[in-house]
Amino acid sequence: MRRMTVIAGHYGSGKTELAVSLAMELAQAEKRDYPRLAIVDLDVANPYFRSRERMDLLEAHGVAVYGDIFHSTGATAELPALTAALRAPLEDEGCQTIIDLGGNDAGARVLRQFGKYFEGSDHELWAVVNFRRYETLTVETAREHVEAIQNELQIRVTGLVNNTHLLRETTSGIIREGYEKAKILSEDMHIPLLFTCYPAGIVQPEELKGIAPLRPLGLYMRPAYLDK
Repeated sequence: MRRMTVIAGHYGSGKTELAVSLAMELAQAEKRDYPRLAIVDLDVANPYFRSRERMDLLEAHGVAVYGDIFHSTGATAELPALTAALRAPLEDEGCQTIIDLGGNDAGARVLRQFGKYFEGSDHELWAVVNFRRYETLTVETAREHVEAIQNELQIRVTGLVNNTHLLRETTSGIIREGYEKAKILSEDMHIPLLFTCYPAGIVQPEELKGIAPLRPLGLYMRPAYLDK
């Protein structure tokens, strides 16, 4: 991973789950490339499942969280107002930063005001695709989505992430179906398929033989009451 990793994806793609899981994984790693770690929540378009909702958990593990102007997980977190302090991790060369970007191309637009930080080579842009979401059911609609993000940001997507899932109803077959489509998308757009995610504890990695690399995801963003 480069110092700054921007994670984009349509609503329901699981991009925030990936951002939080990745931050937690790095926080608990024995060795890291950078002494400091931060997550920047730029999702001001979607009021649901934002990384700053797990601020207490992340900060307890040493991950600095930047988001709304009030640095809150409560009612004020709904306000589409970002704190100027979030420029700090972007400017800190000793801080590995994960950026949780808003859903579609309109949601991604907020990143443009920070464009000067993405003119060099120390960043990457990942597009998370869930082929079980209505907006990205097919290779063609997924391509349109990725192209829209690139056109909006004027930054090329450097990697695709297959995160085809149906939350706790996910099966290995659903993941395989997404994997096959993701491979076609990758070849079509000449963008590498970085890895395929699977929900840890719901699908076992041995059920996904032939798919590599794999990355387990937690369910940090899934409120327990939704499963009752």
